[in-house]
Amino acid sequence: MRTGNTPLVEPEWLALHVDDPDVRVVDCRFSLMEPEAGRQQYTASHIPGAVYAHLDDDLSGPTGPATGRHPLPETEVFGRRLASWGINSDDTGSPTFVVAYDDARMSFAARLWWLLRYFGHRHVAVLNGGWSGWCNAGLPVSSEVPQPRPGRFTAHPHPEWAVDFETVAGLVGRPEVTLIDARSPERHQGRSEPIDPVAGTIPGAVNYFSNNVVDDDGRMKAPEQLAEYWRSLDAAEETVAFCGSGVTACVNVLSQEAAGRSPSRLYVGGWSEWCRRNGT
Repeated sequence: MRTGNTPLVEPEWLALHVDDPDVRVVDCRFSLMEPEAGRQQYTASHIPGAVYAHLDDDLSGPTGPATGRHPLPETEVFGRRLASWGINSDDTGSPTFVVAYDDARMSFAARLWWLLRYFGHRHVAVLNGGWSGWCNAGLPVSSEVPQPRPGRFTAHPHPEWAVDFETVAGLVGRPEVTLIDARSPERHQGRSEPIDPVAGTIPGAVNYFSNNVVDDDGRMKAPEQLAEYWRSLDAAEETVAFCGSGVTACVNVLSQEAAGRSPSRLYVGGWSEWCRRNGT
């Protein structure tokens, strides 16, 4: 269906395939400060046929006193949710190609992209330019909420793609390991913290702000630019991506994939878990 190995699709491509029965579009718009804003935006207008994925309700699991803000969803629960959206997993022989989009420089769409791959589904991409790119191209929108025929989804997790708190704690201070903080420079440097109770970063982490891999129009930068951006990681034996709670770090992982690099493992708990577990 799709040519090339890029984890992105263009609005023009999606417009040609949005009605294909083996394509499912997922609207991931969300606001950390206004958790229901994305759902309201979806209800008002969305790409035709798109279902809605809520970061807290659909793309995260239950939180606890020692977890980050957005833990991984439970395997069986997430598989049932995907099936309810009409998504067939890769092992069905008729996998659904999923296209995720948002209006936040890919932050929430990349989370779904990463989750699907983590749970064993390779047929997924992010819409380059997101909702704004679709609208700016003059493509049709809809307020009709679809009722997809249930799919069949069996999750096959890749636990080696993620790391937990104990693993990260054991990696701190090792010169062959690079911990990549996707948050803004202000948050990384501890000068500002609008969400979590403590400002700062994991000791030794370096800052690769996720906005740097996406242009002002919400489009991923060209592969050659991304390759140059990530070239400084060539000497690292291992890289681990994190952010506040395993969301915007997925944009960095997505950009590494687009650059043709082996993607970093993801510390899902991120700074929100780290600062709680360390009592800082």
